[in-house]
Amino acid sequence: MKRLLIAVLAIACFVAGAESGLAQGNPRDTAKISLGGKAISVEYGRPSLKGRSVADLLDQLKAGDTWRLGADKSTTFSTAADLQFGDVTVPNGQYSLWAEREADNSWKLVFNKQHGQWGTQHDASQDLASVPLEQTKAANSAEMVTISLAKGGGGAVIAIQWGDMKLTANFKAK
Repeated sequence: MKRLLIAVLAIACFVAGAESGLAQGNPRDTAKISLGGKAISVEYGRPSLKGRSVADLLDQLKAGDTWRLGADKSTTFSTAADLQFGDVTVPNGQYSLWAEREADNSWKLVFNKQHGQWGTQHDASQDLASVPLEQTKAANSAEMVTISLAKGGGGAVIAIQWGDMKLTANFKAK
């Protein structure tokens, strides 16, 4: 009986592991920084271009559409400090991150109170705040979505790069 129970548990663990592996088809990464002794991180999926053009992929987005900033499970932004993005305050906590395309083709970084959901399930009624993103052309092309957090601008910078597109926003701990 003990062997049967162990065999059943082993099979259940194998099936659970296989299902979670199938659910996350892209590699995941985490960007981390500390401001004023408080941890800030972004955990995200990393889709690849696979010979496609990021411009062609993103041109499919219309004004007001959101992009999930990664792949698979939503991108999770965690902060132990209240943060200031220009005149917008993002309280400490966890959020999903989205990029919203504006009518003039500019971008906004959207902080949504839900996190952990599948990355295509954006509920705009849960949006907490949005901040402008500056778009520039990256010096080098990134095959996979790359999100980084770095010190700079008297605080820190979040940078999102895919292909030669780079989106950035400065922030400070309050």
